[in-house]
Amino acid sequence: MILRNMVNIVLYLMRLSLSLLFLWITFNWKVRKTRKAFERELVKIGMERENAKKLGTHYLKLKEDLIRTMKSSF
Repeated sequence: MILRNMVNIVLYLMRLSLSLLFLWITFNWKVRKTRKAFERELVKIGMERENAKKLGTHYLKLKEDLIRTMKSSF
């Protein structure tokens, strides 16, 4: 009985870890995609590429702040 409970706990922890890993990978990809689209739209309306990239870095800062907050909550 105890062995069965331990196996269940390990399986649930592995499942949770895989879900968190998938969430992290997806989140990074979505932020990158959003930042690129934002920069492309700014260039499209006439802003210089360098200035658009500077504004796009705010997405990266927000992502890092969010990840840091999530890590500190654990």
